[in-house]
Amino acid sequence: MSLTVVGKIDRVEFGSGTWVLISDAGETYELMSMPARLAEVKGKVKITGNLRENVMTLAMVGSVLEVESFEIVN
Repeated sequence: MSLTVVGKIDRVEFGSGTWVLISDAGETYELMSMPARLAEVKGKVKITGNLRENVMTLAMVGSVLEVESFEIVN
């Protein structure tokens, strides 16, 4: 399922660590296939990707969102 979410990127230190998107609505998405440049963004971003319901992770911090594209929101 394709999804577009606006929020902030954060790093969750669980095991080897994982990157998440915390949406403006308060939902947490674990990011999959995240571009390295996205980790450098300090403000809000808009990420478009596919919600992966068939993927399990060790962190289990939220639904898995496979990143297709992103843009910085000012």
